[in-house]
Amino acid sequence: MHRTGAHIRQHFHKATMHSGRAATITKISAHKLACRSRTGYSMGMLIFTPQALAFVALPKTGTTAIEKALRPHADIVFRKSQKHTSAQRFHRRIRPFVRSTFGIALESFAVLRDPEDQIRSWYKYRCRDDIRDKPEFAGHLSFDAYVGAVLSEDPPPCAQIGSQYRMLSGRGGRILVDHLFAYERWDQLETFLADRFGHRIIFEPHNVSPFAKAELSPSLQRKLRAARRAEFDLHARLMDTDGKLQPRLRNMAD
Repeated sequence: MHRTGAHIRQHFHKATMHSGRAATITKISAHKLACRSRTGYSMGMLIFTPQALAFVALPKTGTTAIEKALRPHADIVFRKSQKHTSAQRFHRRIRPFVRSTFGIALESFAVLRDPEDQIRSWYKYRCRDDIRDKPEFAGHLSFDAYVGAVLSEDPPPCAQIGSQYRMLSGRGGRILVDHLFAYERWDQLETFLADRFGHRIIFEPHNVSPFAKAELSPSLQRKLRAARRAEFDLHARLMDTDGKLQPRLRNMAD
């Protein structure tokens, strides 16, 4: 039976109140649905029940463009603070809840960007003039110094950006998303979503970072690759398979 968005939201509210899993869902703030940001559209993890699909958003991989394009189709939208929910949290808490409550076996998808380029995007984003007076401002650092800060044991606020690999993986480094796409092969994501939704999804660029000189010296590049070898290897494997992987399916087959 097809469920409308309103029906799903009503059922979801009731489930969080009466289900034995209410405490878990409360902790991840799932009861706060369709919370609007100051930009006028909902921000957060998107779940599409007719497509049995969830979007795991990794920072600086086109997530705002994806969210704006797909939000009108989402049945469940987690509040803004849960925008970048990790694959592990989704896999352990959200996926089982949706299965037990709605009988829907969700698949997840995410986008992975070249690790150096993703950090470069963070750097440019944090060199913006409008945050010059905030601890997150990185404009006083060269890109070499910024990467060094990211890799340090105690990164300053401007360099606290996390890791794409950690957001995608669980124990033992197993990748927990069902469908992974390369940021550099956006066409593969478009084809996948068009097939799932039955029509082409139109994306518009958002949060484009200002220009900033961001060349990385060979020595820092080697240090970065050594420190984040698993992430670089995953991206290389993704590019070797034409920009798309089904890593969780492969994990289950191993």
